[in-house]
Amino acid sequence: MGSQEFEETIAVDKRVREAGLRPTRQRVALAELLFAKGDRHLSAEELHEEALAAGVPVSLATVYNALHQFTDVGLLRILAVEGSKTYFDTNTSDHHHFYIEGENRVFDIDGGPVTVDNLPIPPEGMEIANIDVVIRLRPKRGS
Repeated sequence: MGSQEFEETIAVDKRVREAGLRPTRQRVALAELLFAKGDRHLSAEELHEEALAAGVPVSLATVYNALHQFTDVGLLRILAVEGSKTYFDTNTSDHHHFYIEGENRVFDIDGGPVTVDNLPIPPEGMEIANIDVVIRLRPKRGS
């Protein structure tokens, strides 16, 4: 392991610890895969494949557990797109997404806010915490 890799591992370990999680070997390895490449949208299955390809011996159940733990402490944002298809977003700021049908690809909408009008009044004692807008895209059909 080179000095830069060592420093990145220490930084990820610190990030996991500061979020209130114990930095186990598997959590740190998964966090390195998640956060090393900038903002990303990954499913548990995609992260599992990346982990195995990187030589991290981890079960899919452990990946799911880690992703949900990271989400619970605010390191990730969960994005449900296709019924049972869930993506985990490393960008936890308020933002919206495009989803390309048939490619199962999610990416951030750039270029300013999206306005949502006529929101319902939440039930007594509740408030709106967040609004996730997912705009589904597909190739244009023949004209």
